[in-house]
Amino acid sequence: MDRSVEEERIAACLAERTGTRSEDWYLTFRARHAMLLAFRAIRAQMGEGSVVTQLLTCCTAVDPIIAAGLEPRYAEVSRCAASICPEKLSLATADRAVVLQHTYGLIDDVDSRNLVRIAHDAGIPVVEDCAHGVGRMARGADGAPCADISIHSFGVAKMLDTQFGGAVWVNPDSPFSRVAADLRARLVDLPVAGAHLTSLTRTFIFWNRVFNHLPLPVSRWLRRTLSAVGLFEPAVSDDERRGAVSHEPLRPSAEVCRRVIDALAELDDEERAHREAVEAYREAFADMPGVETFSSAMEGPVQPLLKFPILVADTALADRVISEVCAAGYYTEAWYRPYLGPGVLDEGVYRVPRDKAVVSTCMRIVDTLATLPCNVGAEGARAVAEVVRGLVSANG
Repeated sequence: MDRSVEEERIAACLAERTGTRSEDWYLTFRARHAMLLAFRAIRAQMGEGSVVTQLLTCCTAVDPIIAAGLEPRYAEVSRCAASICPEKLSLATADRAVVLQHTYGLIDDVDSRNLVRIAHDAGIPVVEDCAHGVGRMARGADGAPCADISIHSFGVAKMLDTQFGGAVWVNPDSPFSRVAADLRARLVDLPVAGAHLTSLTRTFIFWNRVFNHLPLPVSRWLRRTLSAVGLFEPAVSDDERRGAVSHEPLRPSAEVCRRVIDALAELDDEERAHREAVEAYREAFADMPGVETFSSAMEGPVQPLLKFPILVADTALADRVISEVCAAGYYTEAWYRPYLGPGVLDEGVYRVPRDKAVVSTCMRIVDTLATLPCNVGAEGARAVAEVVRGLVSANG
């Protein structure tokens, strides 16, 4: 692969931030492209079968499994970090990979190590989804990253907020050497996104502002029309809500890379502001009746979370929290309600189980979750917490 100067700079920056080697980092136009290539490599080397993942996620994190010709299988999640619970993980002979998702940027190293150990003992690689915390990875007891493949996103509503771009780290010490070699070969052969697709990345914010100022039916029609004729590149397309991945995998153009480089230069300041917000939320929710928290968000070193998750009494109250926080001037959304956000158009394609008793913890989180903004600093977080306090107090 003849990397551009911009790609080399990004790889070097990610390597420095993570204590890894730049030659083990590869760039993609979107993080989902990296996931698709990873699962294609796993299927090619390990055969057909299933990938263990979770319902508490975005559909674009499951689309690559389906598009690669594998089948998603949903495991229970932990109340520690809203990722797959290793104590409840049961692996089958048909399983080909396990996804370790750091939901909202929550990283629980103990749970992560246990999950990796269980998967490796069963002869199954671990694909780490770091979309919510670029450059932050689960670590083993020796301090080294412990996943076999680690996916990072620069996309819409992420820490970098450059709208497009992703990266994948391939562990040089992974015991699944054939998978790693296959994936590297696929990444090396990627073409670069062309001029038209690059031009759509420039107009992404403009069109979203237009959509947000139109009546909802008009906005939906215009979004779908522009997407259909190739004049808008949506964050999640209708095809991607049916199990597809938009475009064959690509590398980012030099223009997209330059935006990522600029954003990476600001990442330390961005993470500092998020940590300040998380610390304020910790103090506010430590003893607030009617609010449940995740232990990984409340204990240990303060993490720069993308969103701060809390659980309240029921769905209606959770939706009111989201609405009132927005009304107070602090924009947020319910990540992930519905599960497989923003909601899929064919649950059969995604193999969503009808009986969700085996993922009851996951479903309770989905039903009662409110995700609070962390890009508001300490003062904003305290104001958001007061909105929550008023609502849960009134709810009794």
